[in-house]
Amino acid sequence: MRPFLQLVVICILVNNLSIARNRQYSIAEATNGISGTLAPKSVKQASWRPGTHEFYQTVKVQDRDYYIRTTYPSGKVDTIMDMAHLRVSGYFGENKKPLPAFQWIDPNIYAFENDSNLLTVTVDKDGKAQLFTQAHTLPKGYANLSFSPNGGLAYTLQNNLYYSERMPGNFQDDIAITKDSDPNIVNGQAVHRNEFGIDKGIFFSPKGNLLAYYRMDQSMVADYPVIDWSVTPAKNENVKYPMAGGVSHQVSLQVFNIRTGKTTMIRTSGPKDQYLTCITWSPDEKYIYIGILNRDQNHLWMNQYDANSGEFVKTILQEKDEKYVEPQHPLSFLPGSNTKFIWWSQRDGYMHLWLCDISSNTMNCLTPGKYVVNDLLGFRGKSKELLFCSGKEDPREKHGYAVNWETGKMRRLDKVAGTHNYTVTEDGDFAFDVLTGKGIPKRSAVLSTDGAYHQLLLDAPNPLEAFDRPIIIDTSILAADGKTRLYGKLILPTHFIPTNKYPVIVYLYNGPHVQLIKNGFPESGNLWYEYMAQHGYVVWTMDGRGSSNRGLAFEQAVFRRLGTFEMEDQLKGVDFLKSLPYVDPTRMGVHGWSFGGFMTTSLMLRHPGVFKCAVAGGPVMDWSMYEIMYGERYMDTPEQNPEGYKESALYDKVQNLTGKLLLIHGTQDATVVWQHSIKFLKAAVDKNVQLDYFVYPGYEHNVRGKDRAHLMQKISQYFDQNL
Repeated sequence: MRPFLQLVVICILVNNLSIARNRQYSIAEATNGISGTLAPKSVKQASWRPGTHEFYQTVKVQDRDYYIRTTYPSGKVDTIMDMAHLRVSGYFGENKKPLPAFQWIDPNIYAFENDSNLLTVTVDKDGKAQLFTQAHTLPKGYANLSFSPNGGLAYTLQNNLYYSERMPGNFQDDIAITKDSDPNIVNGQAVHRNEFGIDKGIFFSPKGNLLAYYRMDQSMVADYPVIDWSVTPAKNENVKYPMAGGVSHQVSLQVFNIRTGKTTMIRTSGPKDQYLTCITWSPDEKYIYIGILNRDQNHLWMNQYDANSGEFVKTILQEKDEKYVEPQHPLSFLPGSNTKFIWWSQRDGYMHLWLCDISSNTMNCLTPGKYVVNDLLGFRGKSKELLFCSGKEDPREKHGYAVNWETGKMRRLDKVAGTHNYTVTEDGDFAFDVLTGKGIPKRSAVLSTDGAYHQLLLDAPNPLEAFDRPIIIDTSILAADGKTRLYGKLILPTHFIPTNKYPVIVYLYNGPHVQLIKNGFPESGNLWYEYMAQHGYVVWTMDGRGSSNRGLAFEQAVFRRLGTFEMEDQLKGVDFLKSLPYVDPTRMGVHGWSFGGFMTTSLMLRHPGVFKCAVAGGPVMDWSMYEIMYGERYMDTPEQNPEGYKESALYDKVQNLTGKLLLIHGTQDATVVWQHSIKFLKAAVDKNVQLDYFVYPGYEHNVRGKDRAHLMQKISQYFDQNL
């Protein structure tokens, strides 16, 4: 059946159901509902007790929360504790309050954070929670709390790093590992602006005897002003923001010996502005591995260093690419081995898992094929299997797999279409699987990874059942290159009449590390799309080249020319929309944020007349004003690529604006700094171009929480006024 005729049939069926499903979203529900009042029910605080097959979760019984434990595969259930246990400590209030989140310190102890108090609970051999063994007071303003394998802890306070060791029954006094008085020297925090997979700065060794940490010197990086407008007079708070082509910070890795109190600097040779990532300890704690990435980001050396002396031992592998290399994961050693490990690499064009051996200097791809590996879940040692997640059959989905690291034999862990997210036991025998997809708001189950056991814990009802929801069509088109398949979603107005003409909103991002089109819940991908469909709009969204999860060539198509090929692909989407008889091509709008804001503004200025109006949030207007790590990866430096920077810059193109454009920015934005849109406004004034502008005081790169409803109402009204 042709797509248009198929739509007619679908419309008749759906409209016949509209009597039972006629509620419309409020703007608050459309904005925050799917993570709040309209969120599907879920298993709360799910975790595996380390080293066991015991599954912990929170359940509510008669308005009181309980921690319960289920042991697999027997299915035996025990109640561990409730708020009454915590009240004994004197740090918690009434019994009916929700139980706070906890974190395992070791197989027998878990911890709570409550204000500045760290509370630990011992679990006895029968699984019962004992009274608190220690209430440790942390200083006000602490951050980056991290636990060692032996139960000690480390944290940062301002720019310094502290450690406390847990002895039987209590913690020792906190030790200051660093005592830097210069605020430009930062210890124990994430570096390189959280690029290259870096999300922390504290790395305990496997047995907890050593602690590695980043030390970052930012004194050579220019200060950038971020103004706090909430006080009078307004107050300047400088941040360090290294812009593309400018001076970057300098990072080293230090190792603190907990037994001796000695600190050793790892001797990483090379330029001072290179990047250090993929920090990994050897299981025997003798060595530490560091990925050394050059400033050009096209050559990575994975080096081995002696943890005691800090001396270089050898380079165990290298990654090279004429465009860029982007390391994002540490090494993962096989169970019981100090030499065999798993390495993430895109050297064959897709992100795959490679089995490497330091002693034999060999590499073997365990997951070959034209697909991307998304997650390394763990190891099932007794069967010599590696557990991972991937969209092997369809990049819009995610499934679990097991592959034997000796034979290469692979099998899938699940059978139902959709997006599966797994948490596995330490031995890899059991997994907690949370599935979302078409018609599946959230389905949670425990399964054995050998396929012999499966227990459904929760099949959440549809929280959107009462709403008047639109028709959602998965579709695909060819990219501007005429050969690459692009995936999109078409959301039709509720009570759709095929003979009518409707305005269109295109929502886009189309930049690295983001994938909008997935088989998940809600099926549309965003309740705001459905809200706009309820108000008479066709909504279209598509992942063009440059987006995530389609392989290296797909992403690198945009190299050195950000915004060009992405726009060409989005315009192919526009051509598709114009081919639909119910689309009004004279009433098309476009909206995006961050990279999507850059794309939105670029479309309005570099392809004027296609869209009647647009809303661009937090937009990059000039890549030379964006940070070094991200900007230079995709654009090289302004000196190396002046044509690419000039082509993508938008200040000198403002005179091309023919439609209505609303720019939105947060005043505290330290990601895409406010100056991007301020300079664009100045260019508009200089060239007598009118546009609309709105700022959100106190917000950084996006507007979160309750005020996001205000943001989305403003965006919605702008389209109503102009489309």
